[in-house]
Amino acid sequence: MPMRPIDAIFVHPKRRLYVVYYRGELWELPRMKIDDRSWQNRQPYTEDSSGLYLSIHQAISDPILTQKLRTLNLPAAVRGSTLPRFEAWWEAQGFKWLKDKLTTGESPLAAHQALQALSTNMAATQATDKQNAPVSSFQVVSNDASSNNENNPTQQKLMSQVRQHL
Repeated sequence: MPMRPIDAIFVHPKRRLYVVYYRGELWELPRMKIDDRSWQNRQPYTEDSSGLYLSIHQAISDPILTQKLRTLNLPAAVRGSTLPRFEAWWEAQGFKWLKDKLTTGESPLAAHQALQALSTNMAATQATDKQNAPVSSFQVVSNDASSNNENNPTQQKLMSQVRQHL
């Protein structure tokens, strides 16, 4: 029975390079960088595949390559597996795992997981920035009656800056 198509990133620890499992074929990338330029310069991987290990990082940051390689956010239990062990898992469990992900409404794509983590980190950073901002940047306190006037240009400029931080 043919295996279901999948894209996965493997590491060759001795040669320090990436090998991409692209729909059943192995492709060696010329350097330890996963981007479209490396993908354009790929070569068929012809060496012993038993020394390849599934990378724990399947997300690709290059937006062009992400459209070509649809890597999955694979379960932690298979990350670091050798290629033969990964292929056995994929053939036996891959369809069920994929179906379970889709049934629960989760995206199995590594790129989506990376984007979700990025947006979560950005939201947390913004919340932290707001909490750690000095009070003076959010609150204008003055005893001078003219500075509390909404038509005051200095007041307007300051309020504009405050709104930008929010």
